[in-house]
Amino acid sequence: MAKEQYLTEEGLKQKEEELEYLKTVARREVAEKIKIALGYGDLSENAEYDQAKNDQAALEEKIAKLENILRNAVLIDEAGDTDNKSVKVGSNVRFKDMDTDEFLEYQIVGVVEADPFNGKISNESPVGRAMIGRKRNQVVEVEAPSGIKKYKITKIS
Repeated sequence: MAKEQYLTEEGLKQKEEELEYLKTVARREVAEKIKIALGYGDLSENAEYDQAKNDQAALEEKIAKLENILRNAVLIDEAGDTDNKSVKVGSNVRFKDMDTDEFLEYQIVGVVEADPFNGKISNESPVGRAMIGRKRNQVVEVEAPSGIKKYKITKIS
């Protein structure tokens, strides 16, 4: 059985749009590159043709990966779940770094959408994994390269 891929509604839409673009526009562009490269003659010494075929293989691999993600997508119900008693995939979590007293806020999302620089961490990351199932005011411990980090959950929404 394939692994579930948690996606927000926004993330699902983005992946669907990306797949559509790759299947239509990108495929046409690669096909055109191959057609042009074929016009250069001898394929045994045709670097443009080799590159175009490599581009085609990479594109088809990306399309297959996206199709797999969408086939195994589990939509995170961000609006319908008003139970903010514990952290789950889709939760926005505000927490305090107990070493620095710095406050951080992230949304817990699936691996596919993880983007820490934009406030989204994976449910499979060390911090995300430690937060799942925890409640407000609980302290979680996360093993980091610098040692054990402690975070206190201050808000779940």
